[in-house]
Formats: sequence, C-alpha cells, structure tokens
Amino acid sequence: MQLDIFNDSRDVMLRNDVLSALKQYDAAGARRALQALANEYPDDDVLVYFGPIVNALEGRSTAPCGRHEAALQACQALSHEVQPAVARAFPGQSGATWLAPLWAELAGRAAALPFRAEHADAHAAPLFLLAARWAEASDAISRIASWRRIPAPLCWMTEARYRLDGLDAAWPFLVELAWLSPSRFDQLLSRLDDACVNRLRRAFDMSFQGAGDLGDLAWFPAWVLTDKTGLAPLFKRAEPSRQNAPERAAKVMLGLLSLERQGRHHELLETRRELQALNAALYAAYMKTR
Repeated sequence: MQLDIFNDSRDVMLRNDVLSALKQYDAAGARRALQALANEYPDDDVLVYFGPIVNALEGRSTAPCGRHEAALQACQALSHEVQPAVARAFPGQSGATWLAPLWAELAGRAAALPFRAEHADAHAAPLFLLAARWAEASDAISRIASWRRIPAPLCWMTEARYRLDGLDAAWPFLVELAWLSPSRFDQLLSRLDDACVNRLRRAFDMSFQGAGDLGDLAWFPAWVLTDKTGLAPLFKRAEPSRQNAPERAAKVMLGLLSLERQGRHHELLETRRELQALNAALYAAYMKTR
C-alpha cells in the first residue's frame, strides 16, 4: 500500500500516522493511531489489515515456548494472519524486512525445543531463515543429530549455506537433498530462484524422459553431470545418502568423468553399461553429449 504523504485529506493523514508508528514498531502509538482512524472512518478498508499487525506488535514476547504446539500456534498466526496484512501495508521486500524481527523473536523463543519431525516448523532453524538470520539458522541446524540424513534440516541447511556462501557452497547439499527428498528440493529451488539452477531445471524438465513426476528430480544431479562436467568437484563433496538408484547413478557419472580424463577406454565401456542399466534416459542424455 502506498499512501500519498503530501495529500492533506484527513483519512490519509490518519493512515500515515498508523504506518509511521508501525515502522517504528511502536505498539502503543500504532494502537492510538489505529483507534483514531477507526473512530473517524469506521468503514476504511485499511482497518482490516492494520488491525492484525497492531495486534502482533502488542503480543510480542520473549518468553520461551515450553511446547512445540505453542511455537506452531505462534508461527501460524504470523504466517496466516500477520504476513498477508504486512504484505498489504508494506509492499514488496519491505514487508519481509518489517517481519524479520518478529520471526527472529519467535526463533529465540523456540530455541530450546528439540527437533521433532512431526513438528518441524516449530524448530528455531526455519524461523531464523524467515528472519534472514542465516548464521543462526545454520548453528541451530548443526545441533540436530544426523541432520544431514533428515529431509527438513537438510533442506534448511542447504538454504542457509546458499544465503551465506553462494551456490558453489550449496551444491553438495542440493545434490544430497535431491536424492533424499525430491519434493523439498523442488520447493527449495522455488525459494532460492537462482538463475543458474533455474536454467538447468528447465532444461532437465524439457529433456529428461522419466516418470513425469517430482520423483524425477532425484536424477537431477546425475543428469547435470552429463553436460556440466565442471561441477564434478563440487558434487564429489556430497555425502552418501540412501544409496538409491539416483545416487548410484550420480556416483557412476563421476566415475565416468574420471575415466574419460584418464583415457581408460575398457573400463569406460563397462561403466557406461552400468549407467545404462540404472537409467536408460540418463544414459541417453550422457551419450548425446559424447
């Protein structure tokens, strides 16, 4: 919402009073300004979304969440009630920036809660991500036992590493996530919106002849190596996961690239047959570039 601060009409002045207080996170001032607006213009449309924002400011707390359910309830209130209202009041990225301190506060309140897969959104890590506090998110994830073998925390760490250090640092985690949870991999690519990865994803979707569902994305790392051989050193850093067929195919692709560099033709032919047995579509993509 953009209000003309040079417009001297009474309703615009009162709206700007509310906005000014909200920008300063002044709960008491925002409530007074909102009440003044409601008194004079009870049918003003902005009351519908100013109200939840002021309520959120008045309800701010640093008290620890004693139970996962309490953290989830607070998270849902911010997501479903406050965030849409903030998007109306503060257009564009400014809305996310305004909300960041509230997400950070909730992350702090949830910091003592252990990770529970059934209550994953109640963990501090995804809340720190929403607050754009990447290092704190990474620290919270690192304290989860076996986080690299669990889809949710692996996804969170992948985003944290991307935000902190860029795509090269995130590639090993992206590879592991594609193997472990293609659906979360798909969701994360949408959030990251990285131009390089987006180009690869579009090419993969157009050319890979798989089952035609999200499960195909597990083959994405191996497929990338059929053309982007320069990524091999980064992909080698991915740790073993479930040892499923897509993971084995990626390992075979890394082996093929090594054999090609060494000119070991007999072993190369045998390894190509291994790739073909794992996935004919992947083998076809590989041979197309040879």
